Amino acid sequence: MQNWFDQFGNTENPCLVIGEIAQTHDGSLGTAHAYIDAIANAGAGAIKFQTHIAAAESTPGEPWRVKFSRQDETRYDYWRRMEFTETQWHELAQHTRERGLIFLSSAFSFEAVELLERVGVPAWKVGAGETSNLPLLEKMARTGKPVLLSSGMSDWNELDAAVACVRQHNAPVAVFQCTTSYPCPAEKLGLNVMAELRQRYQCPVGLSDHSGVIYAGLAAATLGAKLIEVHVTFSRECFGPDVVASITTAELKQLAEGVRFIETALANPVNKVAMAESLSELKRVFGKSLVAARDLPVGKQLTASDLAIKKPGTGIPAARYGEFVNRTLRRAVKADTLFSEEDFE
Repeated sequence: MQNWFDQFGNTENPCLVIGEIAQTHDGSLGTAHAYIDAIANAGAGAIKFQTHIAAAESTPGEPWRVKFSRQDETRYDYWRRMEFTETQWHELAQHTRERGLIFLSSAFSFEAVELLERVGVPAWKVGAGETSNLPLLEKMARTGKPVLLSSGMSDWNELDAAVACVRQHNAPVAVFQCTTSYPCPAEKLGLNVMAELRQRYQCPVGLSDHSGVIYAGLAAATLGAKLIEVHVTFSRECFGPDVVASITTAELKQLAEGVRFIETALANPVNKVAMAESLSELKRVFGKSLVAARDLPVGKQLTASDLAIKKPGTGIPAARYGEFVNRTLRRAVKADTLFSEEDFE
C-alpha cells in the first residue's frame, strides 16, 4: 500500500500525534487560532478540528448527547454557533501550515467535504459516528486522499464495509482503535485491538484516545501506533462537552516528547554483550572487590570474617568471594587493602 506518510510529507516522525480541538474553541475564531499556536508549541504533528454545517448535517430536532450549554436552546443551535465561514477555515488552515502542523478537520456532511476540499486538507478524518456513512466515505475516497477511520462505535462488519468502500476508490486507509466513552476508563481502551486492526486490514493503525490522560497514548506508541489522536484543552476548567476527556496543552507536550522517546528506544535495539563491554570502565568504578576486613598477618588462613566486599571494582571481583575462604596469605595485608592474586600462596 502507498505509504500514507508520503501523503503528508512527514516521514521523519513515524507516529503522528494529533491534537483534537473539536469544539473546545466554543465558536470563537480567536480561541481556535490560539489552539493552533499552543499545539504547535507542544510538539504535536497535526491539529484536528471538526467542520459542522448545521443545516447540512442535522435536523432541528437532533437530541442532546449531554445538555451542557445554557446559551443554546437546541443541539442544532449549538452546531450553528460552532460554524466558521469558508474564509475563516482558509485562515485557520493557513495558520496551521505556517506553524508546521498538518491541518485536519472531520467532515460531517457532503457540504463539509466540499468546503474542506477547497480549503485543502491532506487527508480525511472520519469521526466514529460517520464510519457507517458509506456515501460520505465514498465522496472522501474519490479525492484519492488518505481516509483515517475511527472505529469507536463500529463492529467488524461495519469496519469491513468502511475499509472496502475506501479501497474501492484506491485511497489509502488507516484505522483508529477508539472507544466512544467520555472519559474512557483504562479497561475499555482496547489497546489489544490495534494488533487485530493491523492484521485484518494490513494498514497503519492508531489510537483515538478519550481517556483524558497521557498514559494510553504512550502505551499505544510502544505497541506500534502510527497515529495518536487526543482531545486537547487549555485547562480542565474550560467550557465544553469534551473537556472531561481531554488532556491539557502542557500534557500534550509530555505526550509528544514521550512518543519521540519511545520511538528512539524501539528503533535502537541493544546488544547486551556489547553494551556491557562498553561500560567496563564504569563497572570498575561502581563494582566491588575483595578487601581485607582487618590487618592480616603473613601466613594467615583466611576465614569469611577476614574478607570484606568494597568499592572500587579494580581488584579481585566480589563474585569470587568463596574461592578465597581458607586461602593462605604469603604476605601481610593492611585493613581495607584490595587483595591481589600475588597475596596468596
